[in-house]
Amino acid sequence: MTDAAYRSCRLCPRACGVDRTAGGLGVCRVGADLFVARAALHLWEEPCLVGDKGSGAVFFSGCGLGCIYCQNREIARGDAGAAITVERLADIFLELRDAGAANLNLVTGTQFLPSILRALDLARARGLSLPVVWNTGGYETADTLDALRGYADIFLPDMKYARSETARELSHAPDYPEVALAAIGKMVEITGEPVFSDDGRLLRGTVVRLLLLPGRLLEAKTALSRVYRLCGNAVIYSLLRQYTPQPGMNPPLDRRVTGWEYASFVDHAVSLGVARGYTQEAESAAESFIPAFDLTGVLPEPSGASN
Repeated sequence: MTDAAYRSCRLCPRACGVDRTAGGLGVCRVGADLFVARAALHLWEEPCLVGDKGSGAVFFSGCGLGCIYCQNREIARGDAGAAITVERLADIFLELRDAGAANLNLVTGTQFLPSILRALDLARARGLSLPVVWNTGGYETADTLDALRGYADIFLPDMKYARSETARELSHAPDYPEVALAAIGKMVEITGEPVFSDDGRLLRGTVVRLLLLPGRLLEAKTALSRVYRLCGNAVIYSLLRQYTPQPGMNPPLDRRVTGWEYASFVDHAVSLGVARGYTQEAESAAESFIPAFDLTGVLPEPSGASN
C-alpha cells in the first residue's frame, strides 16, 4: 500500500474520498501528515499483552469513528499530537523495543496505514521482531485488514454495538454492527487461534473487547453472543467495565456501570461457554487510566542529550 491511498481516502468504512495530500481532512479529522500523540510503555492492557514492562503503545491522532463518549477524545479529534516522519516512527518502534516492550501496540492507526506499513518495513530491516498489535475500534474494511497480513500479529478490536440505532446515536455509524462483526471474522482468519509464549505473552491471535455501557446491558450481551456465535473460543474475550463518563453526557451515559450490570454481563459470557477471557475491577473506570497525550516518546531527544 502506497501514499496514493491518501489521495482519495477509503482506508476506513467511511470511504469519504477526501484528498488528504492536498490538505483535506477526512472524517478522521487528520490529513496525510503522520501525527502521533504518545509513545510509551503501557501497563493497562490485557495481561497477555503487557509482559514484564508493558506494551509498547503508540497513540495516533485522529479516528474514523468519533464516539461521543470517547475518553481519548483529545487525540480522536486530532487536537493533540505532533507531525513526524515515517523514519521517526520507525525509530520510535525500535526505542520501544529497547525499553523492553512486550509488543508494538498501534492504537487507532487506520487513518495512517500506508505510513505505518512503511515504518514497520524500515524497523524490521533494522532488526525489529516484536509482535505487532493492531488496536482498533473494530470499524475496519476488508482491504485494510488484507493490507495488514504479514504485519499485524495480534488484532485487538472493539465490538461496541449490536444495534444500528445505537451505533448511529453514539458513533454516527449505523453500519458499525455488521462491519465490525465481519472485520472480527477476517481478523481471526488472518491470525488463527491464540498462540502464547512459555511465559504467557500473546504472540499471535485476536482479543475482542466488549465495552459495557451504562444502561446498555442487553445490547452488550447481544454483541457478545454474536461474536461467540461467529468465533467461539478461537478468540480471547475482554469484558470491559472501564467506561468513564465524559463531561456533558446525557443519562444513562452520565454514570458508570453498576456492579449488578457488570456481574450480569460476566454471567452471560459464562453461560455462552466463553473459555478464555478477562474481566475488570471497578477501579478500571477511573481518570487515572487515561494516558496523558503530552508527546511522551514522540519527538527525538535533542542532539547531545544524556542517557
